[in-house]
Amino acid sequence: MAAVRLKYLFAIFLYGTIGFFLRYVTVPTEIVVFFRAFIGFLTLLVIMRIRHVQLNRQGIKEHFKYLVLSGICLGFNWVFLFAAYMHTTVAIASLCNYMAPIIVIIVAPFLLSESINIRKIGCVIVALTGMVFLSGILSGTEQHANPVGIALGLGAACCFVGLVIFNRKVKGVSFYDRSVVQLATSAVIVLIYAVAVNLGKEIHVDLRSVLIILMLGILHTGIAYCYYFDGMARLPLTTYAVLGYFEPVVSVLCSVFLLHEKMTLGGLCGTVMIIMAALMSELLTNAQGPFAGEEAV
Repeated sequence: MAAVRLKYLFAIFLYGTIGFFLRYVTVPTEIVVFFRAFIGFLTLLVIMRIRHVQLNRQGIKEHFKYLVLSGICLGFNWVFLFAAYMHTTVAIASLCNYMAPIIVIIVAPFLLSESINIRKIGCVIVALTGMVFLSGILSGTEQHANPVGIALGLGAACCFVGLVIFNRKVKGVSFYDRSVVQLATSAVIVLIYAVAVNLGKEIHVDLRSVLIILMLGILHTGIAYCYYFDGMARLPLTTYAVLGYFEPVVSVLCSVFLLHEKMTLGGLCGTVMIIMAALMSELLTNAQGPFAGEEAV
């Protein structure tokens, strides 16, 4: 079990470093997303071949609509999040994306016919307050928290909510089957979008960008997916929920110490409030029953 926990933590660590590596890529973010999804898809097929795992075509066919819709949400979650990294700090973009569990609490009664746990209302209030601190409005430093970057980060969070909702409609499909369809769908949809927005534009590609994109596809997607979902399946619910919030912590640390992006005292307070609110909402959910844990990045 210790090995499973370490692999799961390694996957979480990889997700948290994506924003850092993107700062060194010259290619438009939507093109990076396409190659991440496509290379991740191919890597996953290779891993399945090595492990002698066969696709459950019947299961995929039965849930094809929701798998495709969740794949679209996954692709645009990455598009918005990667773009947010370019418009604001890695810390702020990552934390905006981590508003997703709070948004799920708000929309669950309407879209999933689930009742609201009264104690979770406190989590919503704390998280929203954290967003106010993070935005810099109260401290007069809102120019540092670029509104476009915040909007893109929250857009990524909304796409993640769609991923959660559609995944809740899929029952009895293994993570291999689910991930293969979702990554393939993401690659196709994002390719169409990338071509549309970059048609006629000059794109500068250097060796460093190519190597980073290959790494994001193979290591941060194909291999990390296996480690992440293996941990999700074998670790106790509370354990994987708690360890999962290591990701925004890594993002914040990369932002401050590696990219030297400034973090105000208000931003630090907002960071702690958002992470704690999302974590407490997850723990409250797991205390009542399994929550469909989804991959964020």
